[in-house]
Amino acid sequence: MSDTPIIILVEPQLGENIGMTARAMANFGLHNMRLVNPRENWLNQKTIAAAAGAGFVIEKATLFSSVREAVADLHYLYATTARERGQGKPVHGPDEASRRLSDHVKKDHKVGILFGRERTGLENEDIALADAICTFPVDPEFVSLNLSQAVLLMSYAWRSAQEEGKALPFTHKIKWPPASREALLNFFEYLDEKLDERGFYRPASKKPRMSMNLHNIFMRIGMDEQDLRTLRGVIVRLVDGPRKPYSKKARREAEAALKAAKEIEET
Repeated sequence: MSDTPIIILVEPQLGENIGMTARAMANFGLHNMRLVNPRENWLNQKTIAAAAGAGFVIEKATLFSSVREAVADLHYLYATTARERGQGKPVHGPDEASRRLSDHVKKDHKVGILFGRERTGLENEDIALADAICTFPVDPEFVSLNLSQAVLLMSYAWRSAQEEGKALPFTHKIKWPPASREALLNFFEYLDEKLDERGFYRPASKKPRMSMNLHNIFMRIGMDEQDLRTLRGVIVRLVDGPRKPYSKKARREAEAALKAAKEIEET
């Protein structure tokens, strides 16, 4: 019994679309593809190239001569369409559809999602075989989706439903602690001093308000210790001018320090 939805493509015409669909499926852990009457010679170099490493999905794909045969063993089926078909079926967005499919899978039901032809989509006879309709919240002025794009959206929604509440594969690693109030105040004092020396605060009566506005800009950033050191270094260079060229000894010492810092960071 499959623990993920089966993706069923009805009469796909372009091998590239099948390849890109396989890639979209593999991105989100869907590996079961069924093809209903694909164009002759659909499996070619363009198909494999478009799959971009997801050829294993294509290799396992099964072929059927009719939609009825392709869905015969399924317990629950969604049909995707951008238009209302007047068939009285429940209509869900991809998130709700994914949750319902997940509920069926938990009951050991075999489920599938039906995608139509590149140019004309699914026919009413195809949709009649489905339990419900899934549609995407696209702009009503432009509802056309590429086949692989539609599969990508549905695959993402399925994966999101399974991963709900779980951590992302990676997160931002905080390398430096937040800058302390004391360090921030020292920076502000230095900044005010240098700006005052260069006549930034004019007229003098507006200095308190202008200074406060600058302080608030930096406070909103939420700087860490390294941010503060970098900003202070920038201002020092603007005030003091270019540094003197490194001596060979100083350059070697700087390179050694940088290498040591990278090694510490990697560990």
